[in-house]
Amino acid sequence: MAAHTDIGIRKSTNQDSLMVKVAQTDYGQVVFAVVCDGMGGLAKGEVASTTLIRAFEKWFAEDFPAILYRGIDSLYLKRSWENQVYEVNHKIAQYGDIHHVQMGTTIVAMLIVGNKYYILNVGDSRAYMIDRYIVQLTKDQTFIQREMDMGRMTPEEAKRDPRRNVLLQCVGASTYITPDFFMGDIHGDTVFVLCSDGFRHVITLEELYEFLNPTRLMDEQVMLDSAVYLVELNKYRREDDNISVILIKAYEGR
Repeated sequence: MAAHTDIGIRKSTNQDSLMVKVAQTDYGQVVFAVVCDGMGGLAKGEVASTTLIRAFEKWFAEDFPAILYRGIDSLYLKRSWENQVYEVNHKIAQYGDIHHVQMGTTIVAMLIVGNKYYILNVGDSRAYMIDRYIVQLTKDQTFIQREMDMGRMTPEEAKRDPRRNVLLQCVGASTYITPDFFMGDIHGDTVFVLCSDGFRHVITLEELYEFLNPTRLMDEQVMLDSAVYLVELNKYRREDDNISVILIKAYEGR
């Protein structure tokens, strides 16, 4: 595993928050990772993203052991994660009302247990899977993604559209939230990438595959070096958002 976050070239605070937890269990090594991209004036986005990270840290320490003990049930896991999101959504909204500021955060969370992965997503942070190919596992909950789904915008138009950062929902600033949930099997050596949107605006999928494929990422130092290199490449290309990434290399049967 490797994780790296950077304030970027323009913003005065880093409103991204991230977390990686590892546990040795009867299922083998379990990994839980979360990336949150906060937004809001006066650095309140940092409050929102940190609040959600802390809620999932508590979930992993207090709720997950019982879920693991009874056997992973994807529907139960989904509902447990959703309850965390709903509670934090209410908490952040209350805080915003008291302090007269609108604030919120995206979240992409991934749990790897055995040879399976589980993902929760709200907003436009992403999860990718890289083995022989690179595949985007999550779907952006954004205005331009909806326009593309409806056939009203092409991917090329979406890249240039000034509304590319307009979210359809985020935790803390939406009255109602519908998180996406994904799951799948791990076959062979696989790299998972969790990132805030600042990590992937000016980097191509081909470049992500070149630097983050399982053959290249032989150990954690190489993983960290690759993460740092791509973050610096983003900054060199004038990406002006906060930039965060978590890399996890999973091995089938381990």
